[in-house]
Amino acid sequence: MTGYGRGEYSDGGIELSVEIKTVNNRYLDAAVKAPRIFAAHEEAIRGIIREKLTRGHADVFISFSDKREREKTLFLDEGVARSYVEAAKKVAALFPGLTDDVTVSGVLRYPDVLRAEDVSAADDEIIFAMKSALLTALEKLNAMRSTEGEKLKTDMLSRMDVIEKLVGEVEKRAPFVAENYRLKLESKIKKLLEGAEPDEARILTEAALFADKSNIDEELTRLHSHVSQFREICNEQIVGRKLDFLVQEFNRETNTICSKSNDLEVTRLGLALKNEIEKVREQVQNLE
Repeated sequence: MTGYGRGEYSDGGIELSVEIKTVNNRYLDAAVKAPRIFAAHEEAIRGIIREKLTRGHADVFISFSDKREREKTLFLDEGVARSYVEAAKKVAALFPGLTDDVTVSGVLRYPDVLRAEDVSAADDEIIFAMKSALLTALEKLNAMRSTEGEKLKTDMLSRMDVIEKLVGEVEKRAPFVAENYRLKLESKIKKLLEGAEPDEARILTEAALFADKSNIDEELTRLHSHVSQFREICNEQIVGRKLDFLVQEFNRETNTICSKSNDLEVTRLGLALKNEIEKVREQVQNLE
């Protein structure tokens, strides 16, 4: 489902915010855009998101500022310093007349001999701030998605009422299909025989075979069961995958009804059913 959530953390010089935007997607997919300091923690961020979300494409934006006052430490690269000194000795050997002015303080000023300690990795305080802001953002996101979910639930349940009504109409029509086929068959045979009386037993046998082939009682029973299950599942928290599977079953039973039917009215009702089921399927794709 679509949604938006924002979480903020501000304490002790650390200022951090997390924004999450989600759009519909059949599976869960998270794209994290964050400062390099969080590069090593992207999988942990996705892990937290997976605990709170099961579907949708999520864009996560993290902004960060560290204003804490911390002691600066210097790192001495001994290898670089040794290289400078060895190079100076070689130059002195090549040119004995030159004055050797290499000093300790001079070597320390050479490039890359001294550098500030790398603080690009996030420490425990920063990670705590990030997780706090992320959880707040997810909580607000889910609150918005929950509101949308209630609206989708109302819409889908109203469509279940329509589907149930259409199934009932098919049930009313189904008993007449075989009888109509018998009457049409009898009329056609009489026309072909030019007024002679047809073999009634043969007609009844053919009608019985047709009735057996076109019987849709099982499909109608399963559709009623699917409607009941759909309503029950809608009261659960995580429903997306269950309803997705159930809608496929709705389609399967309706397709069977349409293929078995040799009746225009049942076919019309079947197509109306497929139309409503498709609308429900589109909504189910948006659910957790």
